Amino acid sequence: MNRVRASTLAALVLGLFLVGCKKEETASTGTSGGPDRSGASAQSAAGESSGAKQKIVIGLVAKSQANAVFQAAHAGAKAAAQELGSKYNDDITIDWRTPAEEDAQKQSEAIEALTRAGVQGIAVSCSEANTVTPAIDRAVSKGVVVICFDSDAPNSKRMCYYGTDDIACGTAVMQALAKAMGDKGTIAILAGNQSAPNLQNRVKGVRDELAKHPNMKELQTFYHQETPEKAAEAVQNAQNANPSIEGWAFVGGWPLFTANALTWPPGKIKVVSVDALPAELPYLKSGYVEVLLAQDCYGWGYKSVELLLEKIVNKKDPPQTRVIDPLTRVTKENADEYGKQWDKWLAKE
Repeated sequence: MNRVRASTLAALVLGLFLVGCKKEETASTGTSGGPDRSGASAQSAAGESSGAKQKIVIGLVAKSQANAVFQAAHAGAKAAAQELGSKYNDDITIDWRTPAEEDAQKQSEAIEALTRAGVQGIAVSCSEANTVTPAIDRAVSKGVVVICFDSDAPNSKRMCYYGTDDIACGTAVMQALAKAMGDKGTIAILAGNQSAPNLQNRVKGVRDELAKHPNMKELQTFYHQETPEKAAEAVQNAQNANPSIEGWAFVGGWPLFTANALTWPPGKIKVVSVDALPAELPYLKSGYVEVLLAQDCYGWGYKSVELLLEKIVNKKDPPQTRVIDPLTRVTKENADEYGKQWDKWLAKE
């Protein structure tokens, strides 16, 4: 009888042990038999509560590394990554994938490479919209937030555009040039890359405004590779071949990024230019240039990163799909004061 009771008790203990093991196994695998999701959720919640930073990588694809306006944009993007990291509690990195020289196909390849690398956002200034648009759309389809700055791809799936109203920009250039020339004379337009949509619109703005000045006419629009040296060469060759040119509308400030680009005496030929980077200000102060119309080159990088982070982190869209920053008029009188902003932006103080 004692043996029977002992056997029964042993069987009961074994049964209870097996039931306990089964419950433990069920708890670790979940009721469906798959891996437990509650552990990952708990870890995620613990990470959030402990303030763990998310790593966010933003790709920056400008037109060319040699162009000073895009060097300024790069500086702005890096500053935004550093300054806004604490605001969003994230570790933000800028991945600079700009071609050495302007090339829309290389921009497209850079966007594809950034998408494969798993970046969360991309900001791009399009050298040629049709070439870059398919890469933008593929990136968006993979969940990457894309915006355009400076030069748009309006038919793409990009979230928004940040920069200048280019037709208004061309209009302002021509208005200032007409005033400097006494509303008469022959002008030429310096226009950079003929395929760039932003520059096409600026030229349109110049021409539309020029049509309102019956005593003025355009001799020709000159296109060129967007480097300081090639731009200066284009101006010098055009002026030597066409001494009737009395004024220049620079829809980009490319030649003014190098020394001795304008070979005539100060003020003999009137010049109004877009952009007002530090290298351009001496031309203004010395009288070679009448007016500089400053774009937010630094902000192209800074504001682009800010807009992307608002979408990536807070799921917040911009108020409109075209975020326009107004031009700043820079003359000899306010050149020094304006230049101090660059000292701050580029950390030269």
